[in-house]
Amino acid sequence: MIDLYSWTTPNGRKVSILLEELGVPYTVKPINITKDEQFAPDFLKISPNNRIPAIVDHETGVQMMETGAIMLYLAQKYDRFQAKGNAYWQMMEWLMWQMGGLGPMLGQVHHFVKYNPGKAPYAEERYSNEARRLYRVLNTQLEGRDHVVGEGKGIYTIADMAMWPWISRHDFQQIDLADFPNVKDWYERLLQRPAVQRGYHVPKKVNDIPGL
Repeated sequence: MIDLYSWTTPNGRKVSILLEELGVPYTVKPINITKDEQFAPDFLKISPNNRIPAIVDHETGVQMMETGAIMLYLAQKYDRFQAKGNAYWQMMEWLMWQMGGLGPMLGQVHHFVKYNPGKAPYAEERYSNEARRLYRVLNTQLEGRDHVVGEGKGIYTIADMAMWPWISRHDFQQIDLADFPNVKDWYERLLQRPAVQRGYHVPKKVNDIPGL
């Protein structure tokens, strides 16, 4: 059994979507970050960086923080949703792109544009421009592909699952998906997956999924 410590954020949803796709049993341990529960001593023993999500795998004794590490661990443990051969490194490339670029930059848009508009015009412009640049990068990568990684139509991997919850907040980012048609098609394609829909609402439903 896996314990998932999480909340209703894009980073949290990455791992709950993967667990739903894997179809393995897990127990949700909500960490309400609006009440600073991420700073509780017991949680810090699992996630020293006081960030969600984190997992404890009681079958192996592994406990982990950081979404990229968790997703790689789960994909390797169950041998699913990871590319093979040279495509493995393409998967790693785009997973790192999400963790180092897409997630952090869109998070800054949320902070300055969604939650603190008008307080820092320079930051709003800077991060909004970077968000659109990253959307263009993803739109180019998805040209002729159903998924981010692989040849031809591509293969569904943890790289897709890592990016999708951030794109699901395109309204926070004041992004019109119609401006990025390949991203729009990809977003809607994954939106139809029942596991993605279930994983979005972990640990609880806070809103309807945009576009559904």
